[in-house]
Amino acid sequence: MPATFGFLAHPISSGHRNQVRALDLLGRLFDDHRGTPEPPGTRRHHVPVPLLTSVTSATGATATGEVRHLPYTAQQLLARPTTARDLVVAEVSALREEAGAQLVGLGGATSIVGDRGLWTAEQVGVPVTSGNSLTVYAAHAEIAHVVRLLGLTPEHTRVAVVGYPGSIGLAIAKLLLADGHPLDLVARIGTQTPERLLRHLDPVHHERVRLVEDVAQCTAETLLYVTASSVGGLVDPAALRPGSIVVDVALPRDVAEPPAPGSDVLVIDGGLVSASDEVQVGDGSLPAPAQQLNGCLAETIVLALEGRAESFSLGRELDLERVRTIGALAARHGFRPTPLASFGRTVHDDDVERLARHHRPATSASPAPAPDTAAETPRRFEQHVNPPMARLFAAHGLDRVFTGGSGATLTTADGTDYLDFIAGYGCLNLGHNHPEVTGRLRQFLDTSAPTFVQYVSMPTHSAELAERLSAVSPGRLERVFFSNSGTEAVEAALKLARAGTGRSRLVYTENSYHGKTLGALSVTGREGHRAPFGPLLPETAEVPYGDLEALEQAIEGAAGFIVEPVQGEGGVVLPPPGYLRAARELCRKAGAAFILDEIQTGLGRTGALFAADHDDLEPDVLCLAKSLSGGLIPIGATLCGADLWDAAYGTTNRSMLHSSTFGGGNFAAAAGLATLDVLTGEDLPAHARKVGEHLRGRLREVTAPYGFVKDVRGIGMMTAIEFDGDFSGAVRALTDEALTRFPGDLHTLVDWLPDELRGALSGVGRAMESTLGDLMCLRFVGTLARDHKMLTFVTANRTGVMRIQPPLVLDTAQADRFVDAFAEVCQGLALHADLGAWQRPATSPAS
Repeated sequence: MPATFGFLAHPISSGHRNQVRALDLLGRLFDDHRGTPEPPGTRRHHVPVPLLTSVTSATGATATGEVRHLPYTAQQLLARPTTARDLVVAEVSALREEAGAQLVGLGGATSIVGDRGLWTAEQVGVPVTSGNSLTVYAAHAEIAHVVRLLGLTPEHTRVAVVGYPGSIGLAIAKLLLADGHPLDLVARIGTQTPERLLRHLDPVHHERVRLVEDVAQCTAETLLYVTASSVGGLVDPAALRPGSIVVDVALPRDVAEPPAPGSDVLVIDGGLVSASDEVQVGDGSLPAPAQQLNGCLAETIVLALEGRAESFSLGRELDLERVRTIGALAARHGFRPTPLASFGRTVHDDDVERLARHHRPATSASPAPAPDTAAETPRRFEQHVNPPMARLFAAHGLDRVFTGGSGATLTTADGTDYLDFIAGYGCLNLGHNHPEVTGRLRQFLDTSAPTFVQYVSMPTHSAELAERLSAVSPGRLERVFFSNSGTEAVEAALKLARAGTGRSRLVYTENSYHGKTLGALSVTGREGHRAPFGPLLPETAEVPYGDLEALEQAIEGAAGFIVEPVQGEGGVVLPPPGYLRAARELCRKAGAAFILDEIQTGLGRTGALFAADHDDLEPDVLCLAKSLSGGLIPIGATLCGADLWDAAYGTTNRSMLHSSTFGGGNFAAAAGLATLDVLTGEDLPAHARKVGEHLRGRLREVTAPYGFVKDVRGIGMMTAIEFDGDFSGAVRALTDEALTRFPGDLHTLVDWLPDELRGALSGVGRAMESTLGDLMCLRFVGTLARDHKMLTFVTANRTGVMRIQPPLVLDTAQADRFVDAFAEVCQGLALHADLGAWQRPATSPAS
C-alpha cells in the first residue's frame, strides 16, 4: 500500500529563494483576506508547494504527500550547519505530525547538514532518505546515454568526476569504473595521500584513475564530465575544450551559466528524471511539475508509491545495488532520466550527436563518417546563423531540413513530401527547380561563358535581359539597372528619384514593406522594422495606403512616391479601385517619380505579368526581384524611363554614380531570360489567376462557419487568410474569476496594489491577449505543417495574417488538398467559433 510522503526542499539560488519568499508573502496576504490569518506569534519556516500533493504512477498506484520549501539557500544552510540541522529535524517532525508523512525526503543541503541524513534519521520518528541513489542512477544513465549517442566505448572514453569522494561523486565513480571507463577524479587533495583518497574504490580499478585538484588538470582527451560538488560554480564552460559535455548534478550548479552561443560545449542538467504521459501529478485540474524532477524528490515519491517507508539512501557510501533497484522502480512507475535537458531546455539527441566529431577525429586510417545533413543543419544554423530564429523554428515545428524540391513540392531527407505555399516569399513563381531554367543554367556553364564581365565589357545575357524586360514591362521603361535583391532594387529606385528630380523628399505608405537596408527601411511603413536602426533617411513622409487626399498634400515638391500595387507583407492588402491610377496622375502633376514596387507582385503573381497591367499603369520606375531568376540566382532589377535615367546619370561623370559588383552578371541574366520564356510559354499568369480564384472561392466556402477566420482575400496566386485575433478581456476575466472564487475578499487586496504595479499588470494582460491572437495564426501554420505537410507562414507586418503564396505551377488538385486540410484544422478549433459551426459527430448516436 502506498505511503504518505513528505519532502523538505530548499532554494538553489538567491532568485529561487526570493520566489519562495514571494509565495509565502502572497500566501499570508491571501490568508488574511480569506479571514484565516495565522495566530499572533506564529513562526513558520517553510512554504508549502500546493501542486505536488499527489502522484498517480504508470502502474495506477497513487501516493499523497506534501512538499515544503525552506526559504534558505544551500549556502545559508551550510554556513550555519548546527542551526540548519536542528531546523531540518523540526521540519521533518512537523511533516510527520501535521501531514502524516510516513517517509520524508531531504533535498541536497537539507541532507548534508544532517550528515547525509544519518543524524537526522536518528532524531526523528520517521524514515528519511537523501534521494542520492536515484540522483546517482539518473546521472549515470545520462552519461551512458551520451556515450551511446557519440558512438563511443567506455573503455576508450575518459570521464572526469568532479566532487569525489562525496556521496554522489563516489557512487558515480564506482558505476563508471564498473562500466570500464578510465577516470579523472577531481578532489580536494590537500595533505591527503592518494591511498587515503582511493580507499573507497576497489584496488583493481586504481590503475585506471587519476587524482587531480582542478578541472584544468584533467587529461587532454577528457571531454566528458560529471560534476557533483557541494559548493557549486567550479567549472567555467569557456575553459573547456570544444566537444566537452558536462552532466552537472550539483545544486547549486557547478556550471553556473550556460556556455556562450556557438560554443561546442554542452551542459546537461544531471540527476533529473521526468514523468511519462502515464503519470499524473496533482489532481489533474491544474498543470503540475512533472518534468526534470530532482532525483531526491523523485526517489521519495517512488518509495512512497512502492509503500517502502524506509531510510533508503543515507550516508557517504551508497549501496550500488540500491542505486540500480531505485532506478528500476522509478522506470516501472514512469520516471526516466530522458529526455535530457540543459538549463531547463530540452536537449535532443542530435544536439549531442553533433559533437561526435570532437570525440572521433578523422585519421587517414579511419576517416570520420560523413555528417548527417539533416542533423547538422539545425545545429549549424543555431550556432552560426541566427540562434533566436532557430529557437523560434524549433518551438513551432519549423526546424525541418529539406533535401529536394520540384514544382510545388519540397522533400525531406526521409522522403516526406510537403506542399509549399510560401514559395520563398514570392521567389519561386516557377516552382522549385523548373527544368527549363535549370537546363539553361547548365547549358550556360557548359559553354564556359563569362559571368562577371559587366564593367570591363558589354555583357551579352544582361543586355538581352534588359531589352526583354523593357519590351514586356508596362509603359515606356527603357533602361534597366541590375542588382542582387529586392531591397537593392529599391535603393536604386530611391537614388534615381532623387538624382533625376533634384529633390530629396520621398513619400511612402503606412503598412508598406520595401526591404531592410537603410534606404528601403526609411520608406517601409512599419515602426517595428525601423526603430532599432534610426535615425534613417531624413525627408521622408508617410501617408495612409489608399488615401489620395493625404498623398496629394504630401507629394508636392517630393522626389518620388513608392508604393506596392498589393501590400504583400502588409497582409495582402489590395488598393481601393482607381487608387493607383489616381496616384500616378498626382505624381505626374507634381513632377515626382511614381515608383511601383513589384518585387513580390510582378512576373505573374497577381494573374497578370505585372500587377500594373490590371490598371494600365505607366510607372516612372519599376522594381523587380525575387522570381526574376526563377528563384535560383539572386537578382534584382530597377526599370525606368530614358528621361528620368538621363537626368540622373546621363553624363560621363554621372554614368557610374550607382553600380554593383555582382549586379548585371551574365549567369543571373541567363536565368532571367529562361524565366521570362517559361512565364510566357506556359502562360503562368493566366494559370495563376484561374487556380487562385478557385482556391479563394473554396477557402471562403469552408471557412464561412468559423468566425475566427476574419477574411480571405487576394488576387491571382497571392492570398491572405486573416484571423480574428480578438482575445480582449480574457486576462481580465480570468483574474476576476480567480479573485471572486477563491476564498476571501481578494478584490480588496488587488485594489490596495500601487498604481504603478496595477498599470504594469494591465499592460502585461494586454500584451498576453495580443500574443494569443498571433498564436491562433501560428497554430494553423504549425498544424498544417505537422499534420498535413503543408507549408505556410505569417506576413512580416501582420502576424495574424497567413500568407498563401504557392508557386504559380500549383494545380487545382493541390489547391483542393490545401483547402481540405485547412478545413480540418478549422474543425479542430471549432471551440473558438460560435454555435453555428457545431456539427454532431458522425459517430454519435441519434438523440
